[in-house]
Amino acid sequence: METVADFLTRDRRSGRPALVDATGRTYDTHWVCTSAWKAGNFLRHTGVRGGVTVGVVGDGPLALLSFFGTALLSGRTWFEPPSSLDGYPEVRTLVAPADRVDAYDADAPIQRVCYGGDPPAPEIHHLDAGLWSENPSFPPTDIGSETPLLVDATVSGDKDADPGAPAASISHGEAIAQARSIAAEFDVGPGTRVVVGPTAFARAGPFADPRVVVAGVLAPLVADGVTVLSPMEATPGEPTADDLVLGPNESEPISGRRLPLSAVELDGS
Repeated sequence: METVADFLTRDRRSGRPALVDATGRTYDTHWVCTSAWKAGNFLRHTGVRGGVTVGVVGDGPLALLSFFGTALLSGRTWFEPPSSLDGYPEVRTLVAPADRVDAYDADAPIQRVCYGGDPPAPEIHHLDAGLWSENPSFPPTDIGSETPLLVDATVSGDKDADPGAPAASISHGEAIAQARSIAAEFDVGPGTRVVVGPTAFARAGPFADPRVVVAGVLAPLVADGVTVLSPMEATPGEPTADDLVLGPNESEPISGRRLPLSAVELDGS
């Protein structure tokens, strides 16, 4: 299995926990897989397909579903894109919280999708409503391992020409291979909770760094573990001594085992 789609199939649906949000609510694999299919079907209506980049803003379950849905459509996700998308014609769709979706502008028309509140304008699509109404199935996919999965904005191209250009992409194959490597090295297995904790929350949002996506989301996905989204404040999702905590600060005291971001090796292309 070499693509994200290989881990969102019908036979993988069960009541096994797969995701815990910042409030402590648990989502099982049945919900994650079915909702990812719905997200893909919904985003297809906005023009998402191979060769298209989708900007995704946020760090909750609906942001992750937008990522999964985009992956199922062979699209590429750019987590936390810049507020100005001028000069990025490959970004055709933007998914953001309802109170932030208007903060982004582009010189080319893009489809805007909001969640977590009512759309602020009639032309903005509503992800929450779409997930309720969409078809809870997805046609077979044919995605190559070389298909771009994530923008890596931490790797720049010609900085003098365009300091903000997302010059690199992480492919499905590279992301899954590295997720498997992390799972093996850090003993991520069925039921292991991998916490995307406060130390992993970069100023722009945790998933702006593709290493967080690979280690915090894809490693649990391939190993039947659990992604735990933990905010700055203590909540029911707060790390415990048995958890694997993802973050860049190797000197900060934590509860649980540490998974440093430096362990994730991505080349991009």
